[in-house]
Amino acid sequence: MNQPVPLLSNEQLLQVLSTSNSAVAIHITEDAIIQYASDRMIEIWGKNKSVLGKTLEAALPELKGQPFIDMFKKVWNEGITISGTDTPAQLHVNGELHTFYFDFEYRAVKDAAGKTYCILHTATDVTERFLNAEKVQSLTEELRASNEELRAANEELNASNEELSESQQDLRQLYNDLAESDLRFRNMVRQAPVSICIIRARDLMVLDVNDSYLQLIAREREQLENHTIWDAIPEAAPSYAPIMNNVIHSGKPYIAKEAEVPLVINGTPETFYLDFVYEPMISDGTVTAIMVLCIDVTDKVVARRKIEDVEERIRLAVEAAETGTFDLDLVNRVMVTSDRFNAIFGFDRQVSWEMFASVIHPDDRAARQEAHEVAMRNSKLFYEARVLHSDGSTHWIRVQGKVYYENNEPVRILGTLLDITEFRHLQQQKDDFISIASHELKTPITSLKASLQLLERIKHDPTSELLPKLIDQSSRSMQKISALVEDLLNVSRASKTELRLKKAPVVIADLLNACCSHVRIAGRHSLIVQGDTKLKVNADEHGIDQVVVNLVNNAVKYAPESKDIFLIITEDGGMAKIAIKDTGPGIPPEKIPHLFDRYYRAEPSGFQNSGLGLGLYICSEIVRRHGGNIGVDSELGTGSTFWFTLPLE
Repeated sequence: MNQPVPLLSNEQLLQVLSTSNSAVAIHITEDAIIQYASDRMIEIWGKNKSVLGKTLEAALPELKGQPFIDMFKKVWNEGITISGTDTPAQLHVNGELHTFYFDFEYRAVKDAAGKTYCILHTATDVTERFLNAEKVQSLTEELRASNEELRAANEELNASNEELSESQQDLRQLYNDLAESDLRFRNMVRQAPVSICIIRARDLMVLDVNDSYLQLIAREREQLENHTIWDAIPEAAPSYAPIMNNVIHSGKPYIAKEAEVPLVINGTPETFYLDFVYEPMISDGTVTAIMVLCIDVTDKVVARRKIEDVEERIRLAVEAAETGTFDLDLVNRVMVTSDRFNAIFGFDRQVSWEMFASVIHPDDRAARQEAHEVAMRNSKLFYEARVLHSDGSTHWIRVQGKVYYENNEPVRILGTLLDITEFRHLQQQKDDFISIASHELKTPITSLKASLQLLERIKHDPTSELLPKLIDQSSRSMQKISALVEDLLNVSRASKTELRLKKAPVVIADLLNACCSHVRIAGRHSLIVQGDTKLKVNADEHGIDQVVVNLVNNAVKYAPESKDIFLIITEDGGMAKIAIKDTGPGIPPEKIPHLFDRYYRAEPSGFQNSGLGLGLYICSEIVRRHGGNIGVDSELGTGSTFWFTLPLE
């Protein structure tokens, strides 16, 4: 009797599946926890087996801001399938962020009740296919452009040939007229509206020339007639004598458009731009003379180049100002925009006018509409509004434009676009700072005022027990006000590059042991100096003392439970590195990049929760003026290490 064939276990099935060249992963819950991933999928992610059991966002943090995590949630919540082809994704591979392209599918797998219990994720890396397709498309476009250029060149050649043919016909007619009457020919040459010069082929002697030609080259008739052409105009010989000789030997005319010709006018070298023809005059198959026909187009060329120069200057100015530009056709409701315009609105391509309008903040759409209505009446468009990018960020824009009319009807708007987000941010910072400064100054001033009022009442009773307390309280209030004013003065000096440094050799360990006496006297914290105690720097001792005191004060203030504060001295790449380390609660990562910004104040539970937000900014300016760097390393629950570097002596 045949034995039943044993079925593979789930673990065996997953092992077999993991060795497949197809990238497969299985996710559960709305957060896309990775339940299973094949070797190929892990290889695509650039990770290892440690991602199993993690959410997709935790395993691949670089996906934050990309659409894939939201897609997973949609598939889980709606029980649908989402797929894509040639979809770009940015992934960290070998420590570097790269863009790859994938054909993928997120499929909701449901139970009998129709409830999603997992998501089947399949992906195929098509980066090579996508890039090859782009290359093919680029080559195709280049070929198409080349064909169009060739077609245009052929059309220009045909036009030139037509012009040449017409010139040849005119010249043949002139030649026939010359055969009939030399006098009539000479009269025709001299009365022609274009500049004409007849040159004998065998010796280049000028046979005849009209007044227009003489006026062009600023010569008298006797300077040309019975002289060779290059004796009369030697400055043009190096460039054009070889061309004329070739026309004589080949019998083929030479046509020049906007040729650059050097001429000496009244003893001054000048450059002219001419349309001219060297037309061979042939008799019995031999070139006997060259007819030169010229039109001075110098003014036209110079004017065009000035326009081109102005256009280039405008283009460079617009690019330098990071200004976006637009051209709105009001009749057909079509808008042409620059790349910078698209980027400010959060798009990487040209989109419709309606699409641009759709990302305006809902609260600003009425103001935008009103601005357009006013512009239709007074021809000037101006408004400021917020736009919402696909990543959820908000940006402020300023739109300016001019309306153009036909038959009193608006038909077109030309305008510019600026990203004023940073300007708005600075405005808000200024307002916040004024509010903070007012609040910070109000408290000690109020206290000082109260103390002075009480002193006023007891001024005739010098034995009052309140007198020492009130004087002490007034002194503390004045110290607080002085510290705030000193911060303001320091930041003002830093802004105006007025921080004066008096550098001298300083032993860092001596400076650290001597500073922060107020902390040592208080006795609640121990300042422990460690590291290379012999390192010396050339620095302003007062300035560096100010930096260290500020950093130690921050450690005392924000890490009160850190009994030991370490002042560590090391040498790092030819620089002295001084670090102030505590074992306090640490700093949230999102706040670290802003700690050294002017006026920055974190949330009340975080760093810099009082004062003007200037201390660390002033420290950074002092260190920068010394040619060093300043930074912080912090981990929540472990502590913070503020450090700065100074050049060694």
